[in-house]
Amino acid sequence: MEHQVDTLVIGAGPAGLAVAACLKKRGASCIIVDRAAEVGSSWRHHYDRLHLHSDRDRSTLPYLSFPAGTPRYPSREQVIEYLERYARHFELVPHFNEEVRTVRPHDSGWITTTPASVYHSRRVVVATGYNAVPYLPRWRGQERFDGPMLHSSEYRNGESFRGQSVLVVGFGNSGGEIAIDLHEHGARVAIAVRGPVNVVPREIFGIPILAISIVLSRLPARLADALAAPLVRLSIGDIARLGFRKLPMGPFTQIKTTRRIPLLDIGTVKLIREGHIEVFGDIREMGETQVTFDDGRSRDFDAVVAATGFHPRSDYFLAPQGDILDVEQARQPGSGEKKSGLHYCGFIVSATGMLREIGIEAQRVADEITRIEHHSGETR
Repeated sequence: MEHQVDTLVIGAGPAGLAVAACLKKRGASCIIVDRAAEVGSSWRHHYDRLHLHSDRDRSTLPYLSFPAGTPRYPSREQVIEYLERYARHFELVPHFNEEVRTVRPHDSGWITTTPASVYHSRRVVVATGYNAVPYLPRWRGQERFDGPMLHSSEYRNGESFRGQSVLVVGFGNSGGEIAIDLHEHGARVAIAVRGPVNVVPREIFGIPILAISIVLSRLPARLADALAAPLVRLSIGDIARLGFRKLPMGPFTQIKTTRRIPLLDIGTVKLIREGHIEVFGDIREMGETQVTFDDGRSRDFDAVVAATGFHPRSDYFLAPQGDILDVEQARQPGSGEKKSGLHYCGFIVSATGMLREIGIEAQRVADEITRIEHHSGETR
């Protein structure tokens, strides 16, 4: 089946829905396609315990708030319900079960193919996000390990690990919360941390860290780090005493230079301090049950959960087109993409919250598209 549309939006997660709603508000038409069967598919596959690490009031998409009575940090289920409500509110009906195979420039627009359809559009918005393809590294001897080894995308809850010794690999927000969940389900938990880290509290004196970050983000990164450092030390303490190596840069500089978010602590540090979670360095080698770390220590584990992150997948369907686009690293919309009709939403890593940034970016993308349409209409 062939479709003609002004703008094709790839992805029915928060970014794709937000762009489509913003376009609709501006009187522009679009079609959303998604490989899954429902909106917000990545949220549906996260672990049960997951809550937003950014607060509700600063995590809404454009033009629609969370329902009254939603807690400050919504649960996974509440985020899914919000995304469903958002799609209903704006009457967004994505074309589901359509995995994009190719996106190629053609004449004055783009041709996008799925197994079921061919879409001819003047513009394409890639809104597939970072959490598209689980990243699972390889460790020496990994094939010898006898127990279950799963990526965080496969983890649901700690019930099946009750009474077992479990190693969580990775100290990002997923790793930190999964470690808590395992402990709460009666597992013996350790965390393998590959390199130096930053840890910040989710709240300082009852104020969401995101609210503070929004204010400080207006400053140069180093100055923002210097101002935040005393508050972080007061709330978190000296993480070196807990077995971590601290990054030589603060969290704002970390995000700016490495595009990685520091751990937003929701209780992991307390459990480490109380001795409920043991901290190790990087994995050197694995045996049938034994894991040896880079400092020479070894421990036996029944299972491993790899909270090692994800890769975006736009390079799966976007063939390199010279100067038009760069699929090795998704970028925020710039002059090249405006000219070519290719836009991204949901790929910017920000200290001020992913969903908040998606909302800002979606409005910017919609403004760019409608400005171009208006200009094209005047010149035809």
